[in-house]
Order: sequence, then C-alpha cells, then structure tokens
Amino acid sequence: MKIQKLKELHSRGAALMRRGFERPLYTLGIQGYRGIVALAGKRNPKAAKLTRGQQEVWSILDAKIDPASRYIWIHAASLGEFEQGRPLIERLKEERPEYKILLTFFSPSGYEVRKNFPLADCVCYLPFDTPSNVRRFLDKVNPEMAVFVKYEIWRNYLEELHNHRIPTYLISAVFRPDQKFFRKSSAWYGKWLRWFSRIFVQDRRSAELLRKVGIEDAVVAGDTRFDRVSAIRSQGKEIPELERFRAPRDGKSPAMTFMVGSSWPADEDVYADWVKGHPEVRTVIAPHEFDDARLQALKERFGEKCVLMSEARKDPALLDTANVLIIDCFGLLSSAYAYCDMAYVGGAFGAGLHNINEAAVYDVPVIYGPNNTKFIEAREMAEAGGGYPIKGKKEFEKTADGMLSYPEQCKESGKRAGDYIRSKIGATDMIFCALFGEKS
Repeated sequence: MKIQKLKELHSRGAALMRRGFERPLYTLGIQGYRGIVALAGKRNPKAAKLTRGQQEVWSILDAKIDPASRYIWIHAASLGEFEQGRPLIERLKEERPEYKILLTFFSPSGYEVRKNFPLADCVCYLPFDTPSNVRRFLDKVNPEMAVFVKYEIWRNYLEELHNHRIPTYLISAVFRPDQKFFRKSSAWYGKWLRWFSRIFVQDRRSAELLRKVGIEDAVVAGDTRFDRVSAIRSQGKEIPELERFRAPRDGKSPAMTFMVGSSWPADEDVYADWVKGHPEVRTVIAPHEFDDARLQALKERFGEKCVLMSEARKDPALLDTANVLIIDCFGLLSSAYAYCDMAYVGGAFGAGLHNINEAAVYDVPVIYGPNNTKFIEAREMAEAGGGYPIKGKKEFEKTADGMLSYPEQCKESGKRAGDYIRSKIGATDMIFCALFGEKS
C-alpha cells in the first residue's frame, strides 16, 4: 500500500512538472533539503559543517570579492570533481592572469580540504539553489564565465546564468541512458542542460545521448583527470620512507611491492588474507579514512609487522622489519604509487571506485572491485590490458598470484595501463582553447 502511494505521489509530481510547476516544485525541494541538513547537523558532523559553511558564504564573499575585478567561477561538488577542475584552474592562472578565480563547493569533503587552495582568489560553499540565493550570489560575483564540473546541474543557477547571458560550461561530463535527463517521465530535466553554452563530455556515448534530446553543442573532449595525474607524476614527491621500506634485506629484494590506495574495510576483506599469506611481498596501505579507531583496527588485522608512516618517521628502523606500511597522513598517495609494482584501488566494493588513474600513470597494473560501471576509465583500462576488475576475494587472489608469479607479464600490464593514460591526455587544452576561441 505504501509503495502504491509513493508511485501515485510521484505520478502527480511528474504531472505538475509537465504543467509548468517545475521551478516552484524544484525550489520547494531545495528548501526542504536545506531544512533537513540543518536538522541533521545537530548530530551529524558533516551536515553541521555544511550548515555552518552555508551561513558563512555571504561574509566570505563580502570580504574577498573585488567588484572591480573580472571573475571566472568554477564549481565542483566535492574533492573528486575539484581534481577534474584543477587543471583548468592552473591553466587559467598561467595564461589568463587578468581573471580572478572563484571556486565553490557543495560538499564539506571538498571545501574543508581545499578552502585554502592558493590558486583560487575566493573559496566558499555554493549557496543553496533558491531563486533569492542565486540572484544575490550572481549580483555579488558578477562572473564573466561559469564552469561546472562533471555532474553539477543546478536548475536555478543555470537558468539565471542563461538569462544574464553569462557563458556557462559543463566539463568532464558523463551521461548514461538511465539518467533522469533521458527518461520520458522526467523530460523537463533535459531542458536544464540546454542552458549550458557548451557541454564537454568524456566519451562519444554521452554526446550521442545529448543529441537525442536536442543538444547539439556537445564536444567530446575527454577527462581532465588524465591531465591532472600526468602533471602529478611530473611533480611527484620523493618519499624516503617508501624507499627504505622496499629496500633489499639481507641482500634479498622483496618479491613485489604492493600498493593499496583509498582502502575501506570492505576492500580489506578482499586482499588482507593474501597480504598476510605473502610475507615476501611488501604492502603499502593508504586507507581512505584514518582516525585512531580505524588505524588501530588495521594494525590489529595485519599484525606485529605492520607499522604506521607516522611511527616510521619517528623511528625509521621500524621499516627494516615491517611487511605492511600504513600511510596515515594526507598528500602522499598520488606519489606513493611510483614505488609499487602492482596496485589495488578501493571503493568499488562500496559506494564507488576511487581514482585508478593515479596508479596507472606510473605504469602500474591496477586491480579494482565491481562497482565501477560509472567510470569509463575502468572499462577502457581493462580493455587495454592494464586494469583488472574483480568480483571478490578469490578472483583478487588469482589475479595477484598471477602477477606475483609472472613479473614480466605484470610489468607489461603496467605499461599498457600507462599507455592508456598517455593516450587520453589533452582534455584541458581542448577545453581552454574552446572557452577562449583559440586553436588547440
């Protein structure tokens, strides 16, 4: 009975949308969400940060926005989208210094990490997408251009930007047939996409989907993350602790150095027994989160020959007997992959796969879990022979054993992963030149 009632409500809502109530209903939904976040903030730390950040937006803009300056506004939902927008920000700062950069986030996980990003002249949360907020925000910032990253589709902002004739772009976008933009029952969502001046997509399938709903100005530019990881490799940090950890002992080198990036407990259920069963392998684990309880659980799971990076920095001799090293600090993961022979990237036994490109750019074969269908690179890297999607523990162990037993094949797989990354570089250049009417 409850399910039937929900279906009826959804049907009524869809009918109202078709009859022209789309904007007020959308706005009502945003206002309701704002209230829910405020209520949740009394118990949930992340919601509390979002509520507090929303309250601080206007004072930040008042203090940092210079009315006499010209602004390009870049919006990223969270940290992952920021990494896709970052190459464009860097290019803008290098070649278009006459512009200032306003960087906004919606998620605390992005804002809290990058609120002091030095290349942005102002960093703040995106005010909730209500008409009054949108008008106040655009009147304050008056951007000459707006760039949204990947999935950020905010209805009222897009309409107002369009009405103000401010060029507005979506970059590194990916679309799938099951998304609301392409369903008959929610066709009004597709209208929102028409307010973009141009959409830069990662693949041809996305461009074809957009054309089916009447959006012709979609350009297949690729994913700016490939440019980002390439830049990271060229600027990679030396990590002396990893050099010492993987060094020969008693004249014998380790059979392999295995790197695990962005690991969650569900990932550890997949690879932990293999690690403990192969003491000849040196394993480096960078957990996605590392509060005290999480680190203690990891140390208990991997035993007495497990050491934290923070411990090793105080007493480097601990690295001479450890088989497992846990990175318990920010900022090292993207450089740490340079020290391994095989990588496992986490997240795909949970909400979704983390960044496999960070490992592959170092010519390293990458293993990852099944929840990867939203990530084009997961499919394409597997097709190229450098990526290894697995369904569970047994499949992981079979794959890892194969790489351990046949190091030359492991090395060849790594080269294929790296070649795949190199073949994808250039999205930032294409987007930048298109934004400013230049030839790439």
